[in-house]
Amino acid sequence: MNLVFFASVVALSIAIAVNVRRNKKTQAAINQDFWTREKEANSTRRKSLDDLDYIHIPIEQFPMSLLEDVPKVDDYKQIIMTLKDLPVVNFTGISNTELKLRYGAPNIDILTQYDQNYTLLVRTLQQWAQELYDAGCIEEACHMLEFAVSTGTDISGTYRLLCRIYKEQHTPEKIGSLYPIAEVLNSAMQKSIVRILQEAEQSAD
Repeated sequence: MNLVFFASVVALSIAIAVNVRRNKKTQAAINQDFWTREKEANSTRRKSLDDLDYIHIPIEQFPMSLLEDVPKVDDYKQIIMTLKDLPVVNFTGISNTELKLRYGAPNIDILTQYDQNYTLLVRTLQQWAQELYDAGCIEEACHMLEFAVSTGTDISGTYRLLCRIYKEQHTPEKIGSLYPIAEVLNSAMQKSIVRILQEAEQSAD
């Protein structure tokens, strides 16, 4: 019995050692590939940014006259007013290496700023919509959330609140219209967001 146990321990130790070596080789290959691509990316010359999917902010559709006595909402309005005159592009899920390969290393700083503008946009829209919803301005909150979704936001709270509004408005069938966007999100949140939609549909039955 002791011999069998000893043999099992030895076999397990060997299996672990082999697996560790294999993982090290795999990680080394991944690292080598990354640095090869990064070297190539850093050598990529500046390219045109004309084909970027710039986001137009429909400021005329936003409820600028609502909740004027709420300081936080005033801050959100000011942020959106500033962003509407700035380049805004959604690069969620795209690494700096990939951006440099596509558009050239000299453009990385400006592309990073475009993406930061986008992050600020969708976060502000989410916060503003939540304030509107809490104040009973449901339609206005809905329009704002739908715009955020149309840009490919991966903020789960945006999808969750929009699903809640659809159910409260007795239009749960609209939840299905969110799947085409959610299912192709280039984000670590993609599966979680799809699950939010699925759960919302199930609870609406």
